[in-house]
Amino acid sequence: MPHIQIDYSANLESRLDVAGLCRVLRDAAVATGILPLAGIRVRALRADHVVIADGNPDHAFLDISIRLRGGRSDAAKAEATALIFAAAETFCAEVMASSSLMLSLEMRDIDPALSPKASSIRNYLPGEKE
Repeated sequence: MPHIQIDYSANLESRLDVAGLCRVLRDAAVATGILPLAGIRVRALRADHVVIADGNPDHAFLDISIRLRGGRSDAAKAEATALIFAAAETFCAEVMASSSLMLSLEMRDIDPALSPKASSIRNYLPGEKE
């Protein structure tokens, strides 16, 4: 864990490097110190059909959802949320300064008892083998 999912309006693709944002969010997640590289999955999903605010087609949105296994303190999650959101804000600053963009982030826990996992990825990451 965690899963980092970016939902964004299709009209944002011409204004923002979405793949670059994925890398920035991955790096910010690692920098928190509570989200291990081997568990991070970042994905971006384009929303082709949206209505934002008053319906002006120039409005854009970018929503970041972070789901992670329970067990981290509220303080650690709050710090991680702030760090990752700051990285997203910095990355999106030029777009926000020049056009209409709604940026949001939510972090939430996944109940580990209801979320079984299996992975071999650590076998393929340098320095991560157990």
